[in-house]
Amino acid sequence: MSNEFRVCDECRMTNVKTLLPKLRKLDADAEIKLGCQSYCGIGYKKSFCIVNGKHVTALSEDELLEKVEKIVKRAARKQASTTT
Repeated sequence: MSNEFRVCDECRMTNVKTLLPKLRKLDADAEIKLGCQSYCGIGYKKSFCIVNGKHVTALSEDELLEKVEKIVKRAARKQASTTT
């Protein structure tokens, strides 16, 4: 199972040009869906990404990426434990 990242390309706090390459670096095989996520209120004040259906928010892009990385690693561990 690969990860899925959903990112809004319209929200004020999301810089798609910098965020997408960093998400690809975390998981090159992840499916990235770009477009409005109907999360405008939060996206006006915070960076956010939806990872495998879970909303992740942070005050900065770097903080967001730290949280996303933890979720991706947790998903990888879970996947590894179910395949063994």
